[in-house]
Order: sequence, then structure tokens, then C-alpha cells
Amino acid sequence: MKPRFPKPGPGALITAAFIGPGTVTTCTLAGASFGFALLWGLVFSIVATIVLQEMAARLGIITGQGLGEALKGQFSRGVPRLISLMLVISAITIGNAAFQTGNILGASMGLQSVSGSYLPLNKLWIILTGILAFVILYSGSYKFIERTLITMVILMSISFFATAVFLAPPPTEILKGLFIPSMPKGSIVTLVGLIGTTVVPYNLFLYASVVGERYKNTDQIGEARTDMFVSVILGGLISVSIVITAALSYKGTGQIPASATDLAVQLQPIMGNMARYFIGMGLFCAGISSAITAPLAAAWATSGILGWEKSARSFRFRLVWMIILSSGILFSLLGFRPLEAILFAQAANGILLPVIAGYLLWVANSKKLLGHGTNGIFSNIMGIIVVLLTVMLGIRSLLQVFGML
Repeated sequence: MKPRFPKPGPGALITAAFIGPGTVTTCTLAGASFGFALLWGLVFSIVATIVLQEMAARLGIITGQGLGEALKGQFSRGVPRLISLMLVISAITIGNAAFQTGNILGASMGLQSVSGSYLPLNKLWIILTGILAFVILYSGSYKFIERTLITMVILMSISFFATAVFLAPPPTEILKGLFIPSMPKGSIVTLVGLIGTTVVPYNLFLYASVVGERYKNTDQIGEARTDMFVSVILGGLISVSIVITAALSYKGTGQIPASATDLAVQLQPIMGNMARYFIGMGLFCAGISSAITAPLAAAWATSGILGWEKSARSFRFRLVWMIILSSGILFSLLGFRPLEAILFAQAANGILLPVIAGYLLWVANSKKLLGHGTNGIFSNIMGIIVVLLTVMLGIRSLLQVFGML
């Protein structure tokens, strides 16, 4: 009799969702441009992800609802209800459209790297990537394909971790970067990008829905917390490894990565000439897997908030993910420099994060909805800190973009 291994919990899905081309790109640019100085931003992001996803887990398990349905039930009638609905839906739409642009560009950049061509990014790869994502989403047969793609992403992630260990970074500098906050000149957009690519707003909707299907009673909240905690920590270690390998690989060169081939420089110490092909396939798989989950998460969230049928074959459900996918393809075709566009996509998510986090914090304190399962003092304090800090960083990011800082 073959041994039966437990299936990965919902936490693994969240980690796979945030380890995409945006994470690889943003972490690489952070390390190449600022060394270890922004590692503390990842520590904050990991803590913030754990705090917010724990709230989402309690919501899903206790109520059996996703965040979209919970928000709909909490809104008052009239103008406040309309404003809240529009604000949340706008945040989901804008955030996912930006995220989808990064997914499409990352997957296309990976394909182009494997093919042996270089910048500028050929628009043919963007169109082919968009068509592939559309076919998979429309067919509904994305689960098996996504598992295969996630396997490739995990292999790429392990390679970064192994390379970081192989390069033997200086422990004191790593610890300083991890626990002593600093913001070198010009680093604010990158810092917000690191937060936006880790604490992905749409993941809060996705996780609340998925965890409610896996765990059916409140006695399993502890099990869900452990699963999520371990998964997020492992994902965070991968992100930290990418920053470290980039910092060591580009130190003293003055070079800033501009293509997938440049990103592959980090893996050359252990993969040699195969690094370009390996990271190319990794970026493609990470991009396509995220290009599937992002539109689906937007469709689930929007359908839940508006009370629509959440069937994958319903017209409204399909219309939402088609809009998100089309937006990503359109913005990708506008000719932005791929790595810069991906960074700004993650920064956009970081700026929109406080909106979604604030509503989650509100719902997690609803006695009517959660009964005795509402937030404790610690969860509320940490949640408020996350919201306030992301608001301040988002404002500073916008001021820098518009040349006012």
C-alpha cells in the first residue's frame, strides 16, 4: 500500500501566488541598487502578511464566507455603502490590473530569454502569453497546469536559496539589513514594491475563500495558522535570498538589471551557462501561474461583493477576469521597460494595500459576524501598525514619483 502524504494547505497557495515575476524582479532590483539596506522591508512584509492572512483565515473558517461576501454584509445602505463598494472594487481592479501587467511582462520576458533574443521585448511574446492565459482561464482546466507551473517556480526559488548559501554573505551586514530600518535616497518606490509584492491585496480575498473550504470547524483555526505561518516564512526566506544574491552579484559593478538575462547573473555561481534558461523558464512559469490566479481572484472578490454567482462559467464572472487579463495585456503592449514596469506594478499594489487591509481590520472586529472569534488586542495593534505604515510609505512613494520628495 502506497503511503499517503498530506496535501499542502492553503498557505502554500498564498506563497506560490506572491513568488511571481514581480517578486524576483523587485527583490533583484532592491539588492542590486541598495544592497542589504531594504531587507527590513521584507521582514515587515512577512509579519504583515501573517497578521492579515490570520484575520482572513478566521473569517473564512468561522463564517464560511470570503472577504467579498463579508464586506457586502457589513456595508450600511445608501451613499456610504455605494462609496465603500466602489472603493473596494476599484482597489481590486486597479491592483490586479497592475499586478497582471507584471505577470504578463515577466512571463513574456522569460520566454524571450529562453528563445535567445534580448531587449527590446518583442510584443509577439506578450500576445502569445496573453492568449495562453486566456485559453487556460476560459477552459477552466487551470488547476493541473497551475500545479505544474508552481513546481517550476519552487525549483527556481530553491536555486536562489542555494545560491545565497553558496555565496556566504557576511552575517553582520545581513542582520543589520534585516533589523535596522533604513531608506537610502531613491529607495522608497522599491521599498513599497517589496511590500506590494509580498502582502498582495488580492491574496486576502483568495485566502479567506480557500481556507473556508479546507477547514470546516473552528477547532481547526490553530492548524490553519500553523500552515499559513510556515508557508509565509518559507516564501519570505526565498525573497530574502533573492535580495542577498542580487546584492552580492552586482556589488561594485554599478550595473542595474534590465532583462531576464541580467537577472540570471545571480544564479551563475551554481548553474553556469544554464542560468539564463533556468530563470527564463522560472519567470515564464511564475508569470503564467500568477496570470491565472490574479484574474480569478478579482472575479471571486467582485462577484462576492456584488452578490453575483461565483461560477467559473457564468458570464459576469468571466467578464471580470477578461477585463483584468485584457488590461494586463494592453499595458504590457505600451512599450514600458519590463523591469521598471514590473517594479511600479508592485508599488501600485503596495499603495492600494491599506484600503483592503483597513476593510479587513474592520470586518475582523465585527462581533455580529465573528462572535468570540474577533481580533484580540495584539491583532488589532499589529493591524493598525500595518495600515498606518503602508499609508505613510504609499504617500512618500507618490511624492517621490511626482518629484515632490
